[in-house]
Amino acid sequence: MTTPPTTTPPQAGQAAARAPQQDRSRATRRRLLEAAVECLAELGWNGSTVSVVAERAGVSRGAAQHHFPTREDLFTAAVEHVTAERLAAVRAHADELPAPGPRRTEAVVDMIVRLYTGPLFRAALHLWVAAATEEPLRERIVALENHVGRVSHRAAVDFLGVDESTPGVRETVQATMDMARGLGLANLLTDDSARRAGVVRQWARVLDATLGAAG
Repeated sequence: MTTPPTTTPPQAGQAAARAPQQDRSRATRRRLLEAAVECLAELGWNGSTVSVVAERAGVSRGAAQHHFPTREDLFTAAVEHVTAERLAAVRAHADELPAPGPRRTEAVVDMIVRLYTGPLFRAALHLWVAAATEEPLRERIVALENHVGRVSHRAAVDFLGVDESTPGVRETVQATMDMARGLGLANLLTDDSARRAGVVRQWARVLDATLGAAG
C-alpha cells in the first residue's frame, strides 16, 4: 500500500513564511534607527531627512515610511532605541564595577559621563534644539527626555548603592547627572577629554564624601 505524501497544514506553512519576513522587518527597522542617530550626530536636524536616513540604511524611502510614517516618529524612536541599548549595555557590565568605595564611585561617575559624551548625546542635542522651535516635535522630546532621565537616574542610584530616602541623596545624584550633561556640552566643539578626566576624579571624591556623610 502506498503511503500518502505528508502535507504541511496551511497555517504552519504561513507561520514559517512569516518568520523570515518578520526577521527582515526587524532588521530593516534596526538599520533605520541606527542610521537616524548617525545622521543626526553628523548632519544635524536640517540635514537629516527621511530620504538621507533611508539611503544610509540601504532601504527605500517607502520602506522607511512604512516603519515610521513621519520624520518625528523616526528620530524620536531612534534616540529612544539607542539610549535603551546603551543603558542595557551599561547594566550588563555593572558586575565589573569595583567594590563599594571611592574607586566604585569614580567608575560610576565616569560611566555616567560617557553616556553624555558620545554620538548619541550629539544626536539628542540636535533634537532638543529642533524641538525648541517645532511644536510637533517638542511634546515627543520632552516625554522622551523625562523617560531617559528617570531610567538614567535609577541606574546611577543602583550602581552607587545609595538610599534615595536619605535627605540630600536624590539631589546629589541628580547633580551628577546634570554635571555629566554639562561635560557633554563642553565636548561638542573640541576634545575635552583631558580636562573632563580631572573633573570626573574630583567630582567622584566630592560625591563619595557627600554620600558617605548622608549614609
